[in-house]
Amino acid sequence: MPPESHSRPIIIGLTGNIGVGKSAVLAMLRRLGAHTIDADKVAHNVMLPGGRAYDAVVAAFGPAILLSDSEINRRQLANIVFANPEKLAQLEAIVHPAVEQAVQDEIDAADAPVVVIEAIKLLEGELKSICDEIWVVTAPEKVQIARLMEDRGMTKQEARRRMRSQSPQDWKAAQADVVIVNDSDLVALEARVTRAWEEMMARQRNNDS
Repeated sequence: MPPESHSRPIIIGLTGNIGVGKSAVLAMLRRLGAHTIDADKVAHNVMLPGGRAYDAVVAAFGPAILLSDSEINRRQLANIVFANPEKLAQLEAIVHPAVEQAVQDEIDAADAPVVVIEAIKLLEGELKSICDEIWVVTAPEKVQIARLMEDRGMTKQEARRRMRSQSPQDWKAAQADVVIVNDSDLVALEARVTRAWEEMMARQRNNDS
């Protein structure tokens, strides 16, 4: 349900699978006036030395995942967990609670009227329960693969493996209040995001009246 007043911000949960362009949408929403939270960056921070999840991750996966400066080698860790669903679930059980608490702390400190949380596992975790609206970004599979190969240097096999490890796009879209299809260029994407933002603000005005 939407908030009863503006004593707290409107919270949008933004999600979608790898390679669909969530980061581009997040940047556009930031320019429109939202306070934005990238849960992947939060997850990176909680796994830094001294972070909330660091010790538990190292204990679970061993010192072999550490770089020479004691930071976790995230690429190596990703290769381990995305090849083994049990290890992925183990990592998520450690990291997700730490991320959720850090996100809540940032929401509490935000002074913008809208907060957008981008999280790839938004619908599978507890963060969805604090969101007023769920926005899902989608893209055709061939577009996802092309982006992952070009932007992240993955092979086609690596891209397909990462994609298979995630919940189906259709399942996510079915739970969305807003679906943004990113199958073209940034100009088209920005027009769709801007329209969705304006429609959301109109809904909130109607709910407040």
